[in-house]
Parts: sequence; C-alpha cells; structure tokens
Amino acid sequence: MEHIIPIASDHGGFEMKQFLIEKLKEAGYEVKDYGTHSNESVDYPDMIHPLASAIEHGEYPLGIILCGSGNGAQMTANHHHHVRAALCWNVELAKLARQHNDANILALPGRFIPNELAWEMVQAFLNTGFEGGRHTRRVEKIEPVEEQHENE
Repeated sequence: MEHIIPIASDHGGFEMKQFLIEKLKEAGYEVKDYGTHSNESVDYPDMIHPLASAIEHGEYPLGIILCGSGNGAQMTANHHHHVRAALCWNVELAKLARQHNDANILALPGRFIPNELAWEMVQAFLNTGFEGGRHTRRVEKIEPVEEQHENE
C-alpha cells in the first residue's frame, strides 16, 4: 500500500499530473489516478473528494492533488476527517508539511510552478517523516471541533 500513490487533478493540474504519474512510475511507485483524464474543464471536487475519502478511510497513507492554484483542491480535501492537505510551492514547505504537520496530502498549484519543481516536492513529501514530539499535540488539535469535544 505504501508504494501506491493516489493522485487527482482538475483540468488546471492535468498536464502536471500526467508528468508526475510518469515520474512516480519511473521511481517504482504504482499510481491510482482519480482523474481528470483530459484538459477539458471539470469541477475539481469531483476528483478530489474520492481521493480524500480514500485517505480518510485509510486506503492510502499519502496522496497528491492538483488544481490550477492548488487552493480549491486543498480546501476540498481538508473537509474530510483525518485529512491534512498542505498547499506547497517549494521543497522546504513540502518537507515541513510532513515533519511538523503530518500532512497526508500534498496539494500543488499546477499553473504556478514548473513540473521539475513539482517532482522535487513530491519526492520530498513522500520521503519525509513526521517528527512527532511537540508536533503530535498540535496535529491532534486539527480535527474538527465537534470531534475534539466528543473526546473530552
């Protein structure tokens, strides 16, 4: 399961998604492509919700989502419990999202960064672990407020 990477995008992230799929396969990963499958205009939630749901239910530990700015994809994914999608635009942010926030979805802005930088970010995200420690307490407080109150 750890070597299967789910990925999803709308039309704004389609070209970058295709590039990343090839790079992931070359690196030995299996890829679950949640779409979209062309440059035709689509609504990003239609692809992002199924991927985020799979992460939420433990089908995959980590995933990658893209849209033109990365914002809509990230906002959609973060509506799911136990999903921590991080919008990143450089390698350091991708690493910190894993180290400090235990992010489980990397959100990328398909129209604002070059493909090669996106690939460097994906590698950093997939190969960086959560540091735990003081960050664990903070990550535990991310879940929706109603869940926090139920656990008190």
